[in-house]
Amino acid sequence: MLTEEGARRLVLAEIDDLRGCVEYDLQILRVEALPFGWIFHWGAAWDGQSGQRPRLGGNGPFLVDRENERLIRTATSVPVARQIADYERRL
Repeated sequence: MLTEEGARRLVLAEIDDLRGCVEYDLQILRVEALPFGWIFHWGAAWDGQSGQRPRLGGNGPFLVDRENERLIRTATSVPVARQIADYERRL
């Protein structure tokens, strides 16, 4: 069974794959515990020059299932709560 730290490593590996596609530093911004695992929200780090967080497109959160260690990238066009509910129904 996957721990939150193990899930964090999976997500960071996915984010690392995207680092070459954007000019910003990417990081995990927030983690929420779910009955089946976690949801990791991620995005650009605060910009030291402007004092703001740059906006990214296509950075939907990752769902990670602790039982099967599955990492799922959510769509940005569908509310996250609906995607979580759909995944829970399929379990």
